[in-house]
This record gives sequence, structure tokens and C-alpha cells, in this order.
Amino acid sequence: MTVFAFTFYLFAVTTVAGGLMTVVSRNPVHSVLWLILAFLSSAGLFVTLGAEFVAMLLIIVYVGAVAVLFLFVVMMLDVDFAELKAEMTRYLPLALLIGVVILMQLVMALGSWSFADGSADRLAAPIGDLDNTRALGLLIYDQYFILFQLAGLILLVAMIGAIVLTLRHRVDIKRQNVIEQMHRDPATAMELKDVKPGQGLS
Repeated sequence: MTVFAFTFYLFAVTTVAGGLMTVVSRNPVHSVLWLILAFLSSAGLFVTLGAEFVAMLLIIVYVGAVAVLFLFVVMMLDVDFAELKAEMTRYLPLALLIGVVILMQLVMALGSWSFADGSADRLAAPIGDLDNTRALGLLIYDQYFILFQLAGLILLVAMIGAIVLTLRHRVDIKRQNVIEQMHRDPATAMELKDVKPGQGLS
């Protein structure tokens, strides 16, 4: 067995094991840690395939941001996991049925999968003998620049929509008014009291 094959099988087995343990772990914190292991192993698979940019993107975005956010949310929220598991067991037969249907669909799709004629030529990088990251950057910011920017605008609109939908103004909370603070008059903002010895404030 070559080093490449050993590395591939090692990362593949680790990815499958990490995904399986993410689902079956009883502790949600352990599930997030297994998910991080699955992400790192997937990044290793991308490196073996020569897609180092996608591997670094997976580590920076998913491990460095998404998985850590999941970990913080799981550890900070006061969730009654015993009650949650009791609710999950009630829907277990339906979940197993949906899982079997999805598995059958995947088997049917993979069984009839075939590459079209000339697909290898279309998948080849059109930018010559450049490294993977430079070729991908030239492809995104040159040939598909408009589509890339439109995708960013769609994500921006989705983020703004999520903020607007979840924003709640409560009248019983004192909020800071920066404009009012900047335009206040010091002469009317405070009042000096001349307190004589032995007297108190009324």
C-alpha cells in the first residue's frame, strides 16, 4: 500500500467515524468535538485530492467559526437534554423511515451515475499550469465575477432579513441615544448643589 492510499483511507475512516459519533454521542459537547474531527479529516481528504484552497477554507470557516459557534451555543444554553431526548425518541420511527428512503434514493442515484462524453476535458482547469489556489482565484474573480458578487449580495440580503425578523423593540428597556448625548447642553444636563455642613440633600 502506498503512502497516498494509506493517507486517503486514514482520513476517510476518520471522517466516517467522526460523522457517526457526531450523531450517536449522548453528550452534545462531545458531538460538536466529533464534528470538528470530521471537518478536519475532510480537509485532509481535500489536500490529498490537490484542492488545498478548499481544505483551508473548510478549516477556517467550518472549524474556526461554525463549529466553535456550535460549541459555544451548546455550552451556554440551558437546555434540558433529558426532555429533548424523550421528545426525540417519540419521532424515532418516522426518522428511521425518512433515513431509509434517503438511503434508497442515494443508492439509486449512484447506481445509475455515469460520466458524459468529454466530461474530463470540461472539468480540466482552463488556466494552464498554475497552482490550485491561484487558478481558482482567477476563475472566480475573472470568468465568474458577476455571479460571485451576486451570491455575496444574496447572502447579505439574507443576513439583513434574519436581523429584521428577529429584532424586537421592547419599551421597558432604556436604550442609548447617541445623537441626544452628543447634542446635550452641559448647563442643563447637571445641577450643582451647594450643601452646607450638617445639611442633607432634599
